[in-house]
Amino acid sequence: MARFRVPAGARLHPAVQRRQSRRLEQARGEASEGAREGPGQERPAQVNLAAALHAALPQTQCTRCGYPDCAAYAQAMAEGAADINQCPPGGAEGIARLARLTGRPVLPLNPANGREGPRGVAVIDENWCIGCTLCLDACPTDAILGANKRMHTVIEPYCTGCELCLPVCPVDCISMENVTGERTGWQAWAQPLADEALARYQAHGARRERAAAENSERLERKAEAKLADLPAHTHDAEGGELARKRAVIEQALARARARRSGTP
Repeated sequence: MARFRVPAGARLHPAVQRRQSRRLEQARGEASEGAREGPGQERPAQVNLAAALHAALPQTQCTRCGYPDCAAYAQAMAEGAADINQCPPGGAEGIARLARLTGRPVLPLNPANGREGPRGVAVIDENWCIGCTLCLDACPTDAILGANKRMHTVIEPYCTGCELCLPVCPVDCISMENVTGERTGWQAWAQPLADEALARYQAHGARRERAAAENSERLERKAEAKLADLPAHTHDAEGGELARKRAVIEQALARARARRSGTP
């Protein structure tokens, strides 16, 4: 089974850890203030409530809440668009935390979002892995190492148990292994793990944005080079063929520039 255990301490760079710790401590401070408020007292501003709710989530980024990530779910709760019982990884204790922050009544976990259970870690069967890299793209914390047509492996301490790698595997070579026994919810998780998962998810997002920007720049340079050299490679340089090719390349160039600027 392909699973890699990193040595203790082989985590994020200390500077990254310090920055992330400061942000999370600030959010947890807001969460504590919200939790101390009584029913008749004023709640934090919506943005602060969203930050406090986000800090109270386990940061597995599993999407089982129905939102693309934990931050989106926290924002929806702060706006009153989502219930507080949609996070299976947090379980009953997580719902109680969210109830204290929002002033809403405690609810049982919504079965439509899943069930509370032990924490699992993904394991890749090396005998069946074809190196398709689909699970690498699906993993929100970059916990899977591999390359095209090479066997992949899971870095166990970085796996949040989100299970997002399971449905994308075309050969079903990934399974989940229970690593917490009977412990579930926050009893199977810990705040330092949540902090690190969030930091890795943010780094994952930054990496993908950087890769997309670099790809757009490459396409733009390629289109500009073709446009500059177009007359020399067009037989009908004075007729409609040149105009047609120029229009096609200019459209491709406009799309590349739009991707770089973030416009649709």
